[in-house]
Amino acid sequence: MRDDEAVGAGYRLGYARAPGGSQRLEAQIDTLTDAGVEPSRIYSDRSGAGTPSPERPGWAALLDYARPGDTAVVVGVDRLGRTAREVLSSARELTRRRIGLQSLREGVDTADPAGAMIVGVLASLAELDDEEATSEHRRSPHRRSHAASGVGRPRALDETQAAAAERMRAAGHPVPAIAAELGVSRATLYRTLAERRTRR
Repeated sequence: MRDDEAVGAGYRLGYARAPGGSQRLEAQIDTLTDAGVEPSRIYSDRSGAGTPSPERPGWAALLDYARPGDTAVVVGVDRLGRTAREVLSSARELTRRRIGLQSLREGVDTADPAGAMIVGVLASLAELDDEEATSEHRRSPHRRSHAASGVGRPRALDETQAAAAERMRAAGHPVPAIAAELGVSRATLYRTLAERRTRR
């Protein structure tokens, strides 16, 4: 829980991501700290080698904690994801939640008009990409039968859905496809998978 949500100024929340076992993660955290981000508000993920779309519980935790008016701070825009699609989707998620973005290396900051425009373009590209993917997915007979079984998008996964998501992830299905299939956000799916791992 946030202990001072009544404060008007938003928090600066750092995010670092690097391959597991690499010193690059610690270097990013040092850079974020030097830039004025409090160490207690830095979230991080270590991505596994050979994993095209790794789970990011640290990113999911940042999104869960952040509130409109906060700012996510990264060393570079590429830290938002391992692929261009992940970077775009992360930028869109921040925009949707009204969370700012500051990238130290590129000098992008949504606090100024130019930075806000850049991130807005990234978010728009992600929206177009998702619309195309959703259109293709809806043409699938399995998707049509799944959509007919209920109305609306569930905000959380029940135990059966969570187990199915875990099996799909283990089989190599990408997280965006699993999230679309189950009708939840990527952040919800990342969080659910991370919680199931910690219960073991």
